[in-house]
Amino acid sequence: MEREKLSRALLLLGLSLGYFMVLLDTTVVSVALPAIHNDLGGGIIGLQWTVNAYTIVFAGLLLLMGSLADKLGAKRVYIAGLLIFLVASAISAFVTSLAGLILIRAVLGIGGAALLPASLTLLSHAYPASAERARALGIWAAVTGLSMAGGPVVGGIFVDMLGWRSIFLLNVPLALISLAITILLVRETDRNPGKSLDLAGQITIFTAITAWSFGLMEGGAIGWSSPVILAAFGIALAASLSFLFIETKVAAPMLPLHLFRRRNVSVGMLAGMAINIGLSGILFLLPLYFQQVRGFSAHLTGLALLPMTIPLAFNPIVTGRIVGRIGARLPMSAGLFLTGLGAWMQASSNSDTSYALTLASLLLIGFGVSFTIPSLMAAVLSSVSNEQTGTASGALNAFRQLGATIGVAMIGSLLSASQSFLLGMHVSFVVLTVILLGIGIVTFTCIDK
Repeated sequence: MEREKLSRALLLLGLSLGYFMVLLDTTVVSVALPAIHNDLGGGIIGLQWTVNAYTIVFAGLLLLMGSLADKLGAKRVYIAGLLIFLVASAISAFVTSLAGLILIRAVLGIGGAALLPASLTLLSHAYPASAERARALGIWAAVTGLSMAGGPVVGGIFVDMLGWRSIFLLNVPLALISLAITILLVRETDRNPGKSLDLAGQITIFTAITAWSFGLMEGGAIGWSSPVILAAFGIALAASLSFLFIETKVAAPMLPLHLFRRRNVSVGMLAGMAINIGLSGILFLLPLYFQQVRGFSAHLTGLALLPMTIPLAFNPIVTGRIVGRIGARLPMSAGLFLTGLGAWMQASSNSDTSYALTLASLLLIGFGVSFTIPSLMAAVLSSVSNEQTGTASGALNAFRQLGATIGVAMIGSLLSASQSFLLGMHVSFVVLTVILLGIGIVTFTCIDK
């Protein structure tokens, strides 16, 4: 019995490490951006691509990887994702150009897109009883939440002591541990080789995400009315409309559009995109502000971000209980309002702003995000049938990652178009405030209790 408990605990650890690495890669890179800029150059646009090369691919492939897990077996897809993450992380530590780093970050996005849906599928099969599965998912969420809390601190220490390249080597031992556990203890899920893949939908949605991101990130530098940017937006619009058309015609769409007839689903997807626009934009802005304006070291930057990241590790558990008692609408709306208020408080920050004000705003953002995400997940998943939960959760994660991509692209454009970093930061926080408060009003008005 004790041996069986140990095996199941190790299994849960192995599967949790996959998504832990996905989130860790995002948070540790945020504090390393100034060091990467100093070493490889590239300016704000280069830093945008360093972040978004990962999130564009991640967002664009999430739905496909979920289908591949069903078709080929979740264990195979998970192991493939681990191997990609392992090799790409090791290579990242040795690249000598910004273009090379951006390319390998895109490869990391492929691995990340494979790890998330496959790990959730494997967990569901390993813990078939609902109560046991709920506990396992709670632990999975808590372990992954640690990456949000500890990533900036650990990343800052590594950047200051060993240089920015060392942060990518953090994934190597984690991937090896997860790989060994998965091979030895995790059972393969049933394969469905007859399952069709919506390749036309995949191509059009990936094209749309990439083109929208390119236009938003490069518009400030090239010129919003330039032929290149106008062409990018034209391709993005055409690909988006083509995707919607394809999804109404194919027999097995990767994103069944009929789900959006449910108000909780459509508003929940919008809220998921908005909260990730805010979170990714803030995580892009604040490390640059702390290090370039306040003169903080990378390590001190990680510590300064703790008031925002610590609530992300423990407050989702509290939020889950609140949602169970009063429903998703109030905590979701409150979370968006708190995050928006925190962003507004940062809109006047400068080189001599008291950290007490920064502390208060970071706490509001951290609690706001951790109220919002579990609530919107509950609102979306409770509005679909059991057979549709996998598709709905995959779509929600895709919308959230799309929001993360848009957030970094939008903030980078505002920074590039401003006369100074501080002015661009102030404008960026005002824009984020408007988005978050506006969607907060929408959720309060439209989400069913």
